[in-house]
Amino acid sequence: MNYLFILNDAPYGDERPYNALRLCLALAKKGGVDIKVFLMADAVGCARAGQTTPEGSYNIERMLRGCATRGIEIGACGTCMEARGLTDDQLMAGTHRSSMAELADWTAWADKVLTW
Repeated sequence: MNYLFILNDAPYGDERPYNALRLCLALAKKGGVDIKVFLMADAVGCARAGQTTPEGSYNIERMLRGCATRGIEIGACGTCMEARGLTDDQLMAGTHRSSMAELADWTAWADKVLTW
């Protein structure tokens, strides 16, 4: 089964990216699944390297790194990055600048698309 997660919300402020990535990681543990994550709008901030959070709080960068180490492809919308002043060199390892064309390809590839 192929899953595509599309995240739209900023990494902190509400728990939508946190909950999306929790599900993503839980699905990855099941085996027999392929997963891709596309970050757009304010969610491109989820891929910013060097996030620091208070002790005991979740860290979206760490969660995304966990996805990347499991072979999950992570793309960040280039247009959304530019609108927010986020450059390629500010992205954490395991993520890449992406595009609507790639999102269209990933959507066609997916059996299930989950938006957050």
